[in-house]
Amino acid sequence: MAITVDIDVMLARRKMSVGELADRVGITPANLAVLKNGRAKAVRFATLAALCEVLECQPGDLLRWEAEDAAGG
Repeated sequence: MAITVDIDVMLARRKMSVGELADRVGITPANLAVLKNGRAKAVRFATLAALCEVLECQPGDLLRWEAEDAAGG
């Protein structure tokens, strides 16, 4: 996957659990886990905005692009 989700990094910095973040954002812990583990195919801007508001960060703090390995991608 070319886009990496760094929610774990922000959760650690904010000393917040996945369950607390999911509750404060208004999504299920299962959906947050799909996003957090890089299995999501898309993310709504409203969800991204809510994550940024709760975690007090910018979208670039949560998402980053990585070049795919030429042999594996």
